[in-house]
Amino acid sequence: MRTLITLLFLITVGTALGQTTKKMNQFDSNFAHTVYFWLKNPDSPADRQAFETSLRTFLDNSAYAKTQFIGKPPRAGRDVVDGSFTYSLIVTFESAEAQKNYQVEPPHKKFVEESSGLWTKVIVYDSTGI
Repeated sequence: MRTLITLLFLITVGTALGQTTKKMNQFDSNFAHTVYFWLKNPDSPADRQAFETSLRTFLDNSAYAKTQFIGKPPRAGRDVVDGSFTYSLIVTFESAEAQKNYQVEPPHKKFVEESSGLWTKVIVYDSTGI
């Protein structure tokens, strides 16, 4: 019985630790790039899959993006919460120069080329830490 419990414990710990395939980077407060996307067909599973695949491929290949967060709007019951967007993206950079380089790197250009036909609106908020 003790062996079975030990085995189950080791499997549980191994599974929990093995679920993260990438090292999580710490939020870099030097430069935050927040982007909101409104898809043309937000209810289309095919469009969502195409967008998410292109975005993840881009981020996985970016030489400059540090912290990467892709989100969807939560169901919120407060008037101050704007949940009209389809996806959000938060990327941090070590500097404004790194963010400038990110804008012209080939993975970013490919993402825009592949996905711009899927959205109707994009809003970007860039911030530097205080």
